[in-house]
Amino acid sequence: MERSSQESHLRSENCVTYESPYPLYSMAISSSTQHHHPRIAIGSFIEELSNRVDIVSFDEDALAIRTHPSLSFDHPYPPTKLMFHPNSRTSPDHLASSGEYLRLWEVRDNSIQPLSVLNNSKTSEFCAPLTSFDWNEVEPRRIGTSSIDTTCTIWDVERGVVETQLIAHDKEVYDIAWGEAGVFASVSADGSVRIFDLRDKEHSTIIYESPQPDTPLLRLAWNKQDVRYMATILMDSNKIVILDIRSPTMPVAELERHRASVNAISWAPQSSRHICSGGDDSQALIWELPTLAGPNGIDPMSVYLASSEINQLQWSAAQPEWIAIAFSNKLQLLKV
Repeated sequence: MERSSQESHLRSENCVTYESPYPLYSMAISSSTQHHHPRIAIGSFIEELSNRVDIVSFDEDALAIRTHPSLSFDHPYPPTKLMFHPNSRTSPDHLASSGEYLRLWEVRDNSIQPLSVLNNSKTSEFCAPLTSFDWNEVEPRRIGTSSIDTTCTIWDVERGVVETQLIAHDKEVYDIAWGEAGVFASVSADGSVRIFDLRDKEHSTIIYESPQPDTPLLRLAWNKQDVRYMATILMDSNKIVILDIRSPTMPVAELERHRASVNAISWAPQSSRHICSGGDDSQALIWELPTLAGPNGIDPMSVYLASSEINQLQWSAAQPEWIAIAFSNKLQLLKV
């Protein structure tokens, strides 16, 4: 990834587009090395019960996205997040989705089988909708979910049981991310980033709070290459806040070059200093974090303009030179 002195706008030959019959929101790229062409799961965003998840694959040699009609399935409500099993050696692929429940699916070569529906509501068949989840890379038996009922739940998905459930925040929890095997963080409508250690479930550490009280924090991304750093975004804000957990409360950087609200963030899988963001200004920006931020802020190192608001993005771990973005009914892969 070369740094230029000016913003580098990605050329059209460096992107591949897939058009879905539906508006898209959730998206996941498999890190599995079992397939020559990496799989991408995309979820529809239709405001009714009946939704779809399609598995497509990316043929880098032909610069094409291939469809697989047998690898599609119905999903109740739009999935709020999709994620493949983080272990690249698993076969067949396992896929998780969140909505009203956490669901696990087995993705074979020509079919998809539901594995489990995980519901931790003790009182009724209904549970509070899940806003997000994260699959633990160090201990893949663990998935942590976040919910509008203020809780985070840690599942042992191999046994299908709840390991623990915590009241994590004062308001809805919007996102969750693992840092280490037993350490996770979450963000909430109460405007805080909190870190939890499963060895001491009674306590959490608040490492950041919104400058304006009760401004919700919507997304959280923990840097897998350097777990000292994480990023979060605020509701209706053009700002990406970079945090260093060693120095709580004060961000180490605030990236403010978007011209409208930021919707999605993704750290580079192979670099601790690069992050990509996408927003309502239809821009995907790639940033290189300096060792010391200047007084006038930080400019992105490259800019991509989509044809409408970017809802979701993911930096591919299997192919780190590609970033996937979702906007309107399109999935687009950008070569960086």
